[in-house]
Amino acid sequence: MSDDEPKSIRALFLTAERLRNQISNAYDSSTPTYQENLSAAIATYESCLTLSEQVSLFSPNESLDDISSSDLQYMSIAYQLADLVQKIRSTDIAERKENLLKAREYYERFYKLLDVYDILSKSDTKLWESYLEDKAQFSTASTRDAAARRETKIARFREEKELKKKIDYIHANPKLAENDEQLVRSLHLTNLTFQSHQGFAALESLAQELHIISLAPPPQPANPSSSTPSDAREGSRGDAYSERLDTSLGGLGNYSGPILSSSGKPLRPFTLTDNRAQLRKNVFRPDHNLPTMSIDDYLEEEKKRGGIIEGGGEQSGIRPEVDEDDFDKADEETMKARAWDEYVEENPKGSGNTLNRG
Repeated sequence: MSDDEPKSIRALFLTAERLRNQISNAYDSSTPTYQENLSAAIATYESCLTLSEQVSLFSPNESLDDISSSDLQYMSIAYQLADLVQKIRSTDIAERKENLLKAREYYERFYKLLDVYDILSKSDTKLWESYLEDKAQFSTASTRDAAARRETKIARFREEKELKKKIDYIHANPKLAENDEQLVRSLHLTNLTFQSHQGFAALESLAQELHIISLAPPPQPANPSSSTPSDAREGSRGDAYSERLDTSLGGLGNYSGPILSSSGKPLRPFTLTDNRAQLRKNVFRPDHNLPTMSIDDYLEEEKKRGGIIEGGGEQSGIRPEVDEDDFDKADEETMKARAWDEYVEENPKGSGNTLNRG
């Protein structure tokens, strides 16, 4: 390895780190400046990674002790690439999925390198094996036992907190590592361990997001030559316009094929209509059912059904005069009067009220 090659890697790495720090300190990730710096950082890290492979900076034939302390920091190049690729903004589902798979590939390269040099702890080694067994369902903790999952999450959080505290302390006191190579080596190894912790959490998040993307409906192919209007609110004519929500359910939308099966079973939603003029007329119809007959017609029908009781009022208190020449009617009225008198004599007033007597 020549003297110029490590210097080139160092220069690229320092430039990439500077761009990454600018990104991490930015407040708004949607600005053009942020995305430009993000693309520049990714490109610089990729150049650095390519150069490290060309000069065989890391070889599986070496052990961890064979790597110089200053070269340990370059092991995190793939990790930084994975983290940055995840931050690329995209409104297209296919493009987002492609970026997630690319980020996952960079994470895998990072863990393979740590695994070759036995840098992974026992717990991280088990997680790496678990990830290789099932990438789509990977989780950093048990998904069946909620209590065990909580304890695992807490334990990993405490480990990350201790690692971060150690890294921050050395960064806050750079003079401690100026003449102490062993401290510099310990710092880089601690940083790699901390990144491995965060990387597994990122892989779990990637698996969940990829699962959600797999459930998304496939995009509709754009066919400008198709006669179907692009806007579902438009009718079959260019000048027709309707805001009815059932337009696509009437056979004008994405449904095609026969409406009914041979046995008469509906195969797709449909609406029975008479003509276009009637449809336009029904757009501004009342939201309630209008009466189908007048009040007089309704009363006449009720009379025929016997639903109306006639009489009552002041006229009901006027007794009709009895024709003196109608002896049968006179006898009938006399018998009614006698019967009433007898009833009154047998049932004096108050005789029926026995509830409140002492």
